[in-house]
Amino acid sequence: MELGDKKVDTFERFKFSVDLSKAIGKAGLSKPTYIQEHSIPHVLEGKDVVGESSTGSGKTLAFGCGIIEKTLRNQGLQALVLTPTRELAEQVKNAICQFSEGKGLKIIAIYGGVSISPQISALRTAEVVIATPGRLKDHLQRGTINLSRVSILVLDEADRMLDMGFIDDIEMIIKSCPKKRQTMFFSATIPPEIDKLTRKHMNNPIKVSGVKHVDPKKLKQVYYDVQRGMKFSLLLHLLENETSSLVMVFCNTRRSTEMVVDSLKMNKMDAIAIHGGFAQNKRTKAIESFSKGKVGVLVCTDVAARGLHISGISHIYNYDIPITPVDYVHRIGRTARAGEEGIVVNLLCDYDHDNFSRLLREYKSIFIIEKIAVPTVKRAPIKQSQNTQRGEWSGRKPNNRFAHRGNRSHQHR
Repeated sequence: MELGDKKVDTFERFKFSVDLSKAIGKAGLSKPTYIQEHSIPHVLEGKDVVGESSTGSGKTLAFGCGIIEKTLRNQGLQALVLTPTRELAEQVKNAICQFSEGKGLKIIAIYGGVSISPQISALRTAEVVIATPGRLKDHLQRGTINLSRVSILVLDEADRMLDMGFIDDIEMIIKSCPKKRQTMFFSATIPPEIDKLTRKHMNNPIKVSGVKHVDPKKLKQVYYDVQRGMKFSLLLHLLENETSSLVMVFCNTRRSTEMVVDSLKMNKMDAIAIHGGFAQNKRTKAIESFSKGKVGVLVCTDVAARGLHISGISHIYNYDIPITPVDYVHRIGRTARAGEEGIVVNLLCDYDHDNFSRLLREYKSIFIIEKIAVPTVKRAPIKQSQNTQRGEWSGRKPNNRFAHRGNRSHQHR
């Protein structure tokens, strides 16, 4: 689009309502992201959209603008957004509330782990609902939600919902919505399962793919191959000696998460944890403390951290290498955002090698993950418990199948 001889590269091109335009300006946004630029025109036209875009790319506004512009007050539930986790449901709700401030829509988030009674009451007047599949299915079975007037259905982070086993719940929910509707799927990756859902439940969808490749100038990825018994000691050494802002440490299990955070605290490191076993208020409090910088290290599982939009994260540590390559992509998307630099540090021991090999095969043409020599590290005390099952102290030697990939100083910058 041209205005005179000057290209219009702001949100003005979309001709939003006055209230939405003001809210976007108030949020400090001026130029649309790639996914916003290429999907919003189709969203506003009411077309079905499949958006392939990572966390932090602006997809909430991409689908949220359609919800805000088309939803009418006092006309019942008209827009439904499904998300994989409680935290993402809250974040999507807060974002849509922020951008619809001038319109005064009734927007609520419903998810498990909290009392269902206030949700039942709020659903009577809600016009936009953001929900996790399990709790929404519960409301459907109770008859406490009416989807008969839903005209916009969004699956946010669809790939993760499928990974978490929500496919049957999602199918039930989609079938409970009117056939005549606008459907949008947003996902960091588009696996075959999503393609199948697309063919089954969407009408000639427009596919928009955001930038998939990370900028190697902004995001550095490295790995250490360390003995199992020294893995935690290496993590502590790096945390103590690296210059960092906020740090996320990813573990594959609740047990590993608890062991790492307890051991960090025992070594006088300010850290906090979240995982799926925490009550919602405890998870919310932990995330708030981390996002506000009260605690510098967040130790978490993929499920608990999925969809968190927290600025200022400089380092991602993979204490455990994720089982699926897709989870690796989601983890590293927490850093190097908004033009900032970031570092991803992978800590490998013998039990991580299969997962790491799978990751390298999947993304060999995209990611460059450099090997770094393990520095001399003093063995650190670790929190011993019955949950420490993987022999952190066993000292078993790893399989050095990645030794050919080069050697560098342990300093990342």
